[in-house]
Amino acid sequence: MSDGVNDGGSDPFLQHRNLLFTVAYEMLSSAADAEDVVQETWLRWADVDQSAVRDPRAYLVRIVTRQALNRIRTLQRRRETYVGPWLPEPLLTAPDVAEDVELADSVSTAMLMVLETLSPTERAVFVLREVFGFEYAEIAAAVDKSPAAVRQVASRAGRAVRSQRPEPAPTAELDAVLQRFLEAAAGGDLQPLMELLAPDVVLFTDGGGLRQAALRPIHGAEKSMRFLVGVLGQYTGEIAFDTAQVNGQPAMRVYADGVLDVVATMRVEGGLVTALYLVRNPEKLARAAGDAARLTR
Repeated sequence: MSDGVNDGGSDPFLQHRNLLFTVAYEMLSSAADAEDVVQETWLRWADVDQSAVRDPRAYLVRIVTRQALNRIRTLQRRRETYVGPWLPEPLLTAPDVAEDVELADSVSTAMLMVLETLSPTERAVFVLREVFGFEYAEIAAAVDKSPAAVRQVASRAGRAVRSQRPEPAPTAELDAVLQRFLEAAAGGDLQPLMELLAPDVVLFTDGGGLRQAALRPIHGAEKSMRFLVGVLGQYTGEIAFDTAQVNGQPAMRVYADGVLDVVATMRVEGGLVTALYLVRNPEKLARAAGDAARLTR
């Protein structure tokens, strides 16, 4: 397991800042909220007698976990009134994230959607144990439970995730499928993509009430294709496409008149797209167009 240390001089907070952001993002699926939680963690760290802290890394992760758990309650209330499907905020990630296969899988859109089905405590325990390799005693201090209780939660969360978690597709396979999507979209004819969509593919679109999107997930290849053709046909100005590493995996970005309008990620199994995730909510697109996040374990 990586020690999560970055070049931050002698300040433990700066040394572990990328780790803290990664923990918060995996718990919240929102880069904006993760940044807020990291800032709150820094404020609390500044008030601590740091000379008395034996393990700054574990201590900081404990703070960020507690702050993220508090923030989850606010997010849950916000999502109750969200218009249409809610998708994780797409995050432009540095190339080294894709090289860490376990980290890339843990921040993929598909995996974050699975984590959304867990309770807040289950999610925290799963992330800290399975992704970052913390000991049960360390996790217990972060979630205010006994180590024995944490073991039970970890077991329950692990079973839930394994029952839903798809095997991550090889990067080369994702690249090939995405390239065909890109070529078809840029050419204005999506029909050749029908052979890439699994018959039971599910299409999720997140417009947040600010952009056109389906109010419910779309099931099936034909219905999904009709929706995609409709979205492509609505553009009247200049449209451009490119690919980027988003959430540790290849993704397609669509620009309308120079402004990022769609980030598309997908789940690929057996060479077919089984889930397609389109984020159009402009409030979620800033970090998919700006600087790459340097996540770490």
